Amino acid sequence: MSIYAKSDLVGQVLSSECPSRQILEHLTSKWSVLVLRCLSDGVQRFSELRNRIEGVSEKMLAQTLKTLEKDGFILRTVYPEVPPKVEYQLTVLGAQAAEKLNYLIGWIERSLPDILENKQRIQNK
Repeated sequence: MSIYAKSDLVGQVLSSECPSRQILEHLTSKWSVLVLRCLSDGVQRFSELRNRIEGVSEKMLAQTLKTLEKDGFILRTVYPEVPPKVEYQLTVLGAQAAEKLNYLIGWIERSLPDILENKQRIQNK
C-alpha cells in the first residue's frame, strides 16, 4: 500500500527509480504492441491471438498476456467449461494504451516507404 494518494503520483520515466519505466518497457515490447493491436479489435482467445500474430511462440504469448494482465491492461476471463474457455479483452486502461499504440502503428505503416528509402540510402553510403 502506498503512502501517497493516487492524485499525488506522477511518473518520471527518465528516472531509473520510477516504476513508469517498467510499464513503458512492458507496453512497448514488440509482442505487447501486437497483442494490444489485436485486442483493440475485440475479445479474443489465446489461439486466435497466436494465429494472428505471426512468429510469436506460445510461451512468449503467454508471458506477454500475463504481464499485460498484471499491469491492468487486459482482462482474462476463464469460463467453467471442459476444456476451459479463456478469453482476453482490453480494460479501459488497455484501450487507452492501445489507441496510442495504434496511432504509432498507423504512422509506421503509412511512412514505411520513406523509412525504407532512408534505410536503403544510409546502407548504400
